Amino acid sequence: MRAGATTRVVAWGIAITLVALPIVGVLQGWFAASRWPVKQLKVEAEFVHVTDAQIKGAVMPQLGRGFFAADLDEVRKSVAALPWVESVEARKHWPDSILLRIYERQPFARWNDNDLISRQGKVFPAREAEHMDGLPQLRGPDARLAEVVSFYAQAQKQFTGSHLQVAGVTLSNRGSWSVVTAGGAEVVIGDGDQVDRRLRRFLDVYPQLASTHPGGFASVDLRYTNGFAVSWPQAQAPAATDTRSAPRT
Repeated sequence: MRAGATTRVVAWGIAITLVALPIVGVLQGWFAASRWPVKQLKVEAEFVHVTDAQIKGAVMPQLGRGFFAADLDEVRKSVAALPWVESVEARKHWPDSILLRIYERQPFARWNDNDLISRQGKVFPAREAEHMDGLPQLRGPDARLAEVVSFYAQAQKQFTGSHLQVAGVTLSNRGSWSVVTAGGAEVVIGDGDQVDRRLRRFLDVYPQLASTHPGGFASVDLRYTNGFAVSWPQAQAPAATDTRSAPRT
């Protein structure tokens, strides 16, 4: 009985192995590569900056492999590595297709010289960055990106109702803030814990200045204790300024 039982166990083990090996082989692509190659790539997306050639180049290493051998994780990683791609969904469609759904990044602002910030807060390189008009220009140390974005949002709120539009903000390496308006004028605010107060003081007075100088200002320095200095374009007269305390650099 024992010998017979052992024989049956061995026989069943061999039978299970013979059944399992082909299944594992198919799933691993051992037998599928030549019989069921991936022939079609179907993409669902609305492109502005991503190109068909970029997508095809990223997926090409998987297209010639068998249907079961094609690695969807590798497909996703390769397509997601393209600069303008925010996220990727990938799945297979029997018998020879890979389907992709690609979401392109939506730029929120330019960052320093050659990068963009997506609406999801991701910084990515883009050769088109310097030519993308209409986006605010944000500048600052990379490690303080979130702080610069937050300051830009706050500045927009403070400038509401002033008839001045914020076109960009800069945080220098020394921690000094400045704002550039849509007209190209620079507002130097400085550093420290008085940034909001200085900006509010200027914006409270600005309507009076604008009424007497319709041409606008070239720059304004708010880094004074009790006032600010205004530079006017061409030959416009300078505004009165309290200079009892020199501005900080």
